[in-house]
Amino acid sequence: MEKNQFLQSFAEQFDETDPSVITFDTEFKELEEWSSMVALMIIAMVDENYNKKLTGADLRETRTIEQLFDRIVQNKPA
Repeated sequence: MEKNQFLQSFAEQFDETDPSVITFDTEFKELEEWSSMVALMIIAMVDENYNKKLTGADLRETRTIEQLFDRIVQNKPA
């Protein structure tokens, strides 16, 4: 999994947030546009693009995009 591609795919899940403000240090739940719908879109994107299972617990237990990326990389393929 390519780290910068993941960041770009993550940023694409937001309609109104400028992608340039989304970095690996971004605390994604602090983004104004963050919602349960965006969370579901992130889970679906990870499953579709990376064949990894991401859970609600994964989202709750991480704060930054980099922490989320690291957790996904550590998971085994679905």
